Amino acid sequence: MPPRTRFPRECQAELFEPTPVNRKRLLAAGIAALPLLALGFLALAWVDLQRHARTPAGEAAVEEPFVVGPGEPLSAVARRLEERGLIRSALRFRLLARLEGVDRRLQAGEYALSAALSPGEILSRFERGLVRLHRLTVPEGLTLAQVAALVEKAGLVPAAEFEARAREPGFVRALGVPADTLEGYLFPETYFFPRSAGAEAILRAMVDRFRAAFPPEWDERAATLGMSRHEVVTLASIIEKETGDPAERPLISSVFHNRLKRGMRLETDPSVIYGIRDFDGNLTRRHLETPTPYNTYLIRGLPPGPIANPGKASLQAALFPAESPYLYFVSRKDGTHHFSRTYDEHQRAVRFYQLGEGKAPEASKF
Repeated sequence: MPPRTRFPRECQAELFEPTPVNRKRLLAAGIAALPLLALGFLALAWVDLQRHARTPAGEAAVEEPFVVGPGEPLSAVARRLEERGLIRSALRFRLLARLEGVDRRLQAGEYALSAALSPGEILSRFERGLVRLHRLTVPEGLTLAQVAALVEKAGLVPAAEFEARAREPGFVRALGVPADTLEGYLFPETYFFPRSAGAEAILRAMVDRFRAAFPPEWDERAATLGMSRHEVVTLASIIEKETGDPAERPLISSVFHNRLKRGMRLETDPSVIYGIRDFDGNLTRRHLETPTPYNTYLIRGLPPGPIANPGKASLQAALFPAESPYLYFVSRKDGTHHFSRTYDEHQRAVRFYQLGEGKAPEASKF
C-alpha cells in the first residue's frame, strides 16, 4: 500500500477555502436557481390548489341553505363555509377564488350546498348566481290575503308586507292595473322565486303572468259584451268561488250574465262573505241584510272589484258564457248545482237539496 500523501496545513486551507472567484460563482448560481425554485414552489402550490378545487370536503350529499349576504367579503364567506364543514380550507378557497377572478363576482343570495360539492363547484354556483329557488303554488280562487299567507309560508316575504304592497294604489297603478288593489290579478300558477325576491318582484311576476293569460282578443270580446277588463275579472272571481265542478263554469257564468241583462241582483254568497270582516264561516240572514259594497243581495250589478284571484278557465267562462235560460242555481252538496228558470222552480230545488224536503226536481235542461 503506497504511503498517503500529506499536504502541509497551509496547502490544505488553500485547497478547500473558496477563492473570491469561486464565491462569486456560487452566489451567481444560487441567484440563478431562485426563479427555478420559485417556479417549482408555484407549480406545487398550483397543483395543490387544483386538487383542493376538485376535492369535496365530505361525502354527505344532503343540501343545506347557505346565504351569501349583499356585499359580504370573500374572507367571511370562506370562513363560514369552513365552519359549516362545506370546505376544508378557507385559505385555499380564497386563493382559488382570487386566482380564478371569482372573488369580485360573488352573487348574493341563498344557495343549496352540500359537503359533497367540490370548492370549484361551490365557487361556480356563487359566480353564476345559481341560488336556491322556493316553490310557490297559488291555487285558483284564493284571496289576496290567502296568497300573502302562502308567500310567507314559502319563506319569501312576510304576509303583512306582501299584502300592504299589493294594496298600495301607486304601485298598483304603476303595474297598469285599473284598480286600487291587485286582488284578482295575482294569477294562479306555480312559481319559483329566490329568497332574495321581495314583495314587489313577486307581485310583478304574478301580474305579468295574468297579462300573458289574458290575450288582446279577450279585451275585444269584453268590449263586445259591454264590459271592461276589470269587470270581466270581477265576474270571473265570482264564477271561480261558485264553481265546484269545472264543467259548470260556462253555465254558472250564463246565470250571472242573464241576471245582469235583466237588471237583477246577483245574490251570490261568496261576494257577501268577501265584504264581511272576520267572517267565522257561518253566513246568516243578518249578513245578507248588512250593507257593504260587496253585498250583492242589496246592490245591483257587479261588486266594485274581484273577490278572489281567478284562473284562466273562469276568465274564459266570464267572457264566453253558455247560452241558457237559467236565472238561478243551488248546490246539490256534491260539488254540482241544479239550475232553474224561475223562482218557484228554484225554491223547490232549494227545499229538496238544502232542506231535504219534497221530491227531486227535474234535471236541468236547455
